[in-house]
Parts: sequence; structure tokens; C-alpha cells
Amino acid sequence: MPLMTKLAQTGRVEALLRNPDRKTGLEKSRTDGFVLRFDGIEGDCHSGLTRPADVRTIKQYPRDTPIRNVRQLTLLSVEELADIAAIMEIPAVKPEWVGANVVTSGITDLTLLPPSSRLQFPSGATIVVDMENEPCRYPADIIASHNPQQKVGFVKAAKHKRGVTAWVEREGAVAQGDQITIWIPPQRLYGAATA
Repeated sequence: MPLMTKLAQTGRVEALLRNPDRKTGLEKSRTDGFVLRFDGIEGDCHSGLTRPADVRTIKQYPRDTPIRNVRQLTLLSVEELADIAAIMEIPAVKPEWVGANVVTSGITDLTLLPPSSRLQFPSGATIVVDMENEPCRYPADIIASHNPQQKVGFVKAAKHKRGVTAWVEREGAVAQGDQITIWIPPQRLYGAATA
């Protein structure tokens, strides 16, 4: 019995970005397309089958412990970026400033997609949502450098609007303008989490 449900709603790829060198910072540059491999975006600094444990996993593993890389891609939506900018009272939050790889449109509440949702592109390339990407100070500093007049800070404004991280389940090409098919797993609340 198939586990995933295909949503009637589809999304669209509005922008694709990558950065080949992590030492240059968080900001990424736009590209018309890229290839997804099992280790991530070909030519992006966040690719790799493993990554060192960091502050996000410090309760589970000592820093720099090699762990599976489920943060190969970062996805944000034009709708949520516009919401963040409105809350901050600035003209725009550019995806280049916040480390985005894929910018979508048409996916309602992208950041709230359930973990294990699949996003599939026309080539068959498919990524799996790991979890919500928590806002942090690195993009906040970049946004502030472009918008010193902001009224609300990025971390507060981007809560539940910062997008998701994902990893590659099936290889293939992704291009700007591609349609995105959305598959979601069954939705259940885990009782022990609320106890």
C-alpha cells in the first residue's frame, strides 16, 4: 500500500542558487539550473553524504562528529520571504542573503511541510524534507548589512517562515521554472511528544 499522498497543489521553481566555496560566506549566486546527485547539488558547498555535527545536533553528538548530511539543500518560498520582509519593514529579503538553494512559489506554508515530504521535479529528481530550518544570526547579519533601518530582527520575523532543509532521494536535473509535485506522508501526532 503506497504511503505517500500526492497533493493536488503544485509548486514552481522561481530561483536556483549555489555557492561552491563555503569560505566565501553564506551568500549564494543564482543559476538557471543544476544537477542533484545523491550527495547534494553538484558544485555546492553544502553537498556531501556526511557533514560535521554542529550546534543543531549538539545534544546528540559532540561537535564535528561525522553524521549523515540531511541539510544538502535549503528551500525557501517567495511568499514567506515577502512575509519576512513585511514583518521586518524592509523592501525585500533576497534569497541570496539567506543561503537558499531553491526558491519556490505556490506551496502553501512551505516551512510547515511535514518532515519526510517529497518534492519531485519533472526530471524525476526528488528531494526529501528533513525539517524546518530555524532562523539564525548568520543571515540576520547579512540582511542587517543591506538594511540597517529594519524595525524587527530576522530571527524573530522568520520564525516558522525560514524554509526547510532537504536531502536528495533521486538524482536528476532541476531548472528554473520547473513544476514541483508534492508528496506528503500520513499526518499523526506522536503522543509521547505531548506527554
